[in-house]
Amino acid sequence: MSLHPTLQPYADAWTHSVEAISELVQTLVEGEWNRRTPCPGWSVRDVVSHVIGLDCEALGDPRPIHALPRDLFHVTNDHQRYMEMQVDVRRHHTAPEMTSELEYTIIRRTRQLRNESRDPGTKVRGPLGAELTLEEAMRYRAFDIWVHEQDLRTALGRPGNLDSPGAHVARDYLLDALPGVVAERTDAPRSSAIVFDVHGPVEFLRTVRIDIQGRATLETAPALGPAAALSLDWETYVRLACGRVSPEAVADRVKTEGDTDLAAAILRNFTVTQ
Repeated sequence: MSLHPTLQPYADAWTHSVEAISELVQTLVEGEWNRRTPCPGWSVRDVVSHVIGLDCEALGDPRPIHALPRDLFHVTNDHQRYMEMQVDVRRHHTAPEMTSELEYTIIRRTRQLRNESRDPGTKVRGPLGAELTLEEAMRYRAFDIWVHEQDLRTALGRPGNLDSPGAHVARDYLLDALPGVVAERTDAPRSSAIVFDVHGPVEFLRTVRIDIQGRATLETAPALGPAAALSLDWETYVRLACGRVSPEAVADRVKTEGDTDLAAAILRNFTVTQ
């Protein structure tokens, strides 16, 4: 195995999730491919198309030449238009076409990862031509595919893998974004602390501290007398952070203490990715 040790956890997480997705969709009948998922505007077929498309791009395949229809109301910006291209071009594919392309893409991508010998800091091309490191690209891919695995599980009524390797990559990815959510999107008071207590298959307690300049840092130590404290289960944390539900829809699953207005502002602005 030539893969750099830093990259191995991301390759393992991707493998675990993509194999789970393949197993989930292998026996679906045609109608089940049209089931709505929590991912805004996307069906089961659309999510699988997205998975195939991004891995094809990681393999270096050219993007499809395709004109998007004008009635896709969930597509509102350039990033969403970019992502929609790989999805819409497959919207009329049959179930056998979808499963066979997924399997072929998994084989090719697995071979690519097995032979990957580049340094984690190597610059690679990302979505919309963005330049990022190989490590960043693989980390995001592991996070993204696990979230979409969960979208499919929700749509198909097949819960699971909330504590898989991909779940732990997702935890770290979302926690990295948490200080920015609190400091940049809410009126959190300076010299204060906000505590997040997450329970379930993945558990953690984190404190976001705001210093006198308004900068936020993430700490593992609990805070005495925080400005606000939020307690919720891991699945709800993920669904909120990934824009799959509104705070109102899961109000019964989130417990808040302290400044209720601050807690509400954090939840309103909690989405990191969609």
